[in-house]
Amino acid sequence: MAKITLNFQKRLQQHSNHLVILSAILIVLGYLGKYGVNQIWIWNSTMIIASIIGFIPVAIHAYQAIKVKQISIDLLVSIAVIGALFIGEYEESAIVTFLFAFGGFLEKKTLEKTRSSIKELTNMAPSTALSADGEEMDIDEVEIGDKLLVKTGRQVPVDGRIYQGSGYVNEASITGESREIRKEAGTKVFAGSILENGTIYVEAEKVGEDTTFGKIIELVEEAQDTKSPAEKFIDRFAKYYTPAVLVIAAITWVFSYNLELAITILVLGCPGALVIGAPVSNVAGIGNGAKRGVLIKGGDVMNTFSHIDTLLFDKTGTLTKGNTEVVVVKNYGASKELIDAVASAENESDHPLATAVVRMIGKFNPIKFEKTDVVKGQGIIADNLLIGNEKMMVVNHITISPEQKQDITEITDSGASVVLVAADNRLQLIYGIADEIRSGVKESLEELRHEGISRMIMLTGDNETTAKAVATQLGIDEVRANLMPEEKAEVVKSLKNSGKKIAFIGDGVNDSPSLALANIGIAMGSGTDTAIETSDIVLMKSSFDELVHAYGLSKRTVANMTQNIVIAIVVVLFLLASLILGGTGLVPSFVNMGTGMFVHEASILIVIVNGMRLIRYREK
Repeated sequence: MAKITLNFQKRLQQHSNHLVILSAILIVLGYLGKYGVNQIWIWNSTMIIASIIGFIPVAIHAYQAIKVKQISIDLLVSIAVIGALFIGEYEESAIVTFLFAFGGFLEKKTLEKTRSSIKELTNMAPSTALSADGEEMDIDEVEIGDKLLVKTGRQVPVDGRIYQGSGYVNEASITGESREIRKEAGTKVFAGSILENGTIYVEAEKVGEDTTFGKIIELVEEAQDTKSPAEKFIDRFAKYYTPAVLVIAAITWVFSYNLELAITILVLGCPGALVIGAPVSNVAGIGNGAKRGVLIKGGDVMNTFSHIDTLLFDKTGTLTKGNTEVVVVKNYGASKELIDAVASAENESDHPLATAVVRMIGKFNPIKFEKTDVVKGQGIIADNLLIGNEKMMVVNHITISPEQKQDITEITDSGASVVLVAADNRLQLIYGIADEIRSGVKESLEELRHEGISRMIMLTGDNETTAKAVATQLGIDEVRANLMPEEKAEVVKSLKNSGKKIAFIGDGVNDSPSLALANIGIAMGSGTDTAIETSDIVLMKSSFDELVHAYGLSKRTVANMTQNIVIAIVVVLFLLASLILGGTGLVPSFVNMGTGMFVHEASILIVIVNGMRLIRYREK
């Protein structure tokens, strides 16, 4: 029996649009029969058939809800339709079922449209790949380490690194921005991006759902199924509201003996606009972000982010590009062998300052060390070689001469970071390393202040002078420098405990504790997988324009949900009050089942249109 019911329901869903059209045709024929050719039997028969056609899907949904001990909107409509047919109000029952079905059709189409961003992403996922020999294969057959060929016009099938060839790649599927980026041997490429020009050979590093593109799809799909506080409120509201409407209708019938009035209360008490309003806003907002390279992981995140008043930033790789270059070298008698040792030790690290030193030194003779230690917040110790900041020199009792201190001050005053190198118990090298500030950051931070961010703080492991130089350029309120990862996390925790609504923005593994502790963690798309997975929001282009868009979008989405909830509740209360007062003769009666249902469905259309405005939202 259950299987027959399930199959029947599937068929109804497949032909739901046809049923709506058929109901509309029957209602029109009924009016033509009554007012065109004056045949009441045509009127009655067409309205009854239209009522039954519209009633069957509603009754099935009501029955399924009752099985799981829920009193749904469908139950209210079912009782109302049966009652209307019982008292001979065929026109009302037909119009109610038609409008209810038509409202469902609108809801379905709206959610499909708001989810179009995800469909577009899914359709962009690569389905095939070419082996290095040019043989086409299914994407599911590709494994990590496979060598693949990508020709002009084809999608990159995996996340990997180019080992031969070069070309221009469009990464719109990853960043949301359609522009060509030159890629050559040694650079990374991402699944879903398109090779616009050239030929490249790629070694697969991540495949399938583990690729950046696969994770984007997974994250956004999960986000759209995550409920916002507004939706959770509606669930709680509906749980008590629906039985309350049943009770009000029953009391009205008992005291007024007016069955038609009681039935009309059931119909017009259905909170359809309330049920659809918040999900439409939530899905439209998240879809808008996904289309523009901003991954917001759920309605709850959207709501929390809209109330953020304090932004905390990491510096290197977040406010700055992380493309560090050595701009000053102070040599106090360092030998070629020592410089080779520095390059060998720094080559083991992927820290931006270390890679800048290695890049500047260029070719070097590799040196093996017996013991290498990474000291958190200080630097590297390789045998008797110390490479790090001033703290490391002080801890290891390295004397810094007045001349050297003057050099360090001049470098840091210019906004550059310093890397100090000591060997044989004396300071022998100073590297001044500058990192370019991301373009548009200053303007974006001003926009964020305009939107409602009241305080901005930089948390960095860099020295205070360098950090303050960057903060001054960007107009950041406060700097906390020389921090280790756990100290950053403590600052986040302390500010949260003081009542501030905190968002932390970072890009590295060392930022993960702070990202997890903040009310909202925001990761740069260029950052590590750990940072991206720990965060609540991901900026795929690593652009502060995206941050401004995300903050503005969150505020508009939450406001949009609130508007929809208010519209829905006001309309339902107005209809019920008009019905009850009109039925008792206290005010003129102008709301009946037909006009009330029209207003009811119009309110659904209004909240849908209001929610869909978010699809086109773009921060100026």
